[in-house]
Amino acid sequence: MDISHLKSWIGRQERAGDPLPSFPANALAATLDEDGRTEPGAALPPLWHWVYFHELVRASELADNGHARLGGFMPPVPLPRRMWAGGRFRFERPLRAGQPARRVSTVAELTAKAGASGELVFLVLRHEFTGPAGPALVEEQDIVYREAPRAGQSAPVPRRAPGGAVWRRETRTNEALLFRYSALIFNAHRIHYDEPYCRREGYPGLIVHGPLIATLLAELVRANTAAPMLAFRFRAVSPLFCGSPCIACGVPDGRTVKLWAEDGAGGLVMEGEAELGQ
Repeated sequence: MDISHLKSWIGRQERAGDPLPSFPANALAATLDEDGRTEPGAALPPLWHWVYFHELVRASELADNGHARLGGFMPPVPLPRRMWAGGRFRFERPLRAGQPARRVSTVAELTAKAGASGELVFLVLRHEFTGPAGPALVEEQDIVYREAPRAGQSAPVPRRAPGGAVWRRETRTNEALLFRYSALIFNAHRIHYDEPYCRREGYPGLIVHGPLIATLLAELVRANTAAPMLAFRFRAVSPLFCGSPCIACGVPDGRTVKLWAEDGAGGLVMEGEAELGQ
């Protein structure tokens, strides 16, 4: 695929600010079935920034899939399916509830490849977050664009998860969980609430959000150690479908934690790693 005309998007930036009120954090805690409230001044846990800094896209500006139409900040990649494939994070200091922060997003990379499933386009977005005390977080987000499903094509069978977890936490997934998380991240992508649409896309049911699964991995680390998280990475491996439990697993090794998420049948959904401080 020739995407040379899209290369002009590399370097484009978008800026956003947020006063970081406590409510989204408290609503996320309730959605994750966790105790505790985030008071003003409290540090936001790793990855909880995803419930802030939303782009307020008008309803008339949404595409059929529920995402914002491409061609503004995001390049108009001519492939219909879009997936959040992974990300990398470096934590300098926490963002804090009630303390205004800003985000600068940059289109960092754009490449095209041909894969077994057809044409692919890979987009890397770089997000830099700054609070009153200075730089707080750098995130690199990997997005993959894919062709429409071919006739008779079904979701691949996931490979087996590694096993041997030292830390383990199981989360039940259902429509209410997906609905609440979609609302918190202001995401109208139809794969999370429209089952007939999912089936047309070649999936057997609603898909659990990749960022939600990554958050559950980060929460597994937070529940088992008080050490601060310095870095985190994740890579989506297979879709997790609504109704299957999401089982977050971890194996600590010094200041590193190997992480993965598996479905109820032991299939690997996501893999990741956290780097901890003292």
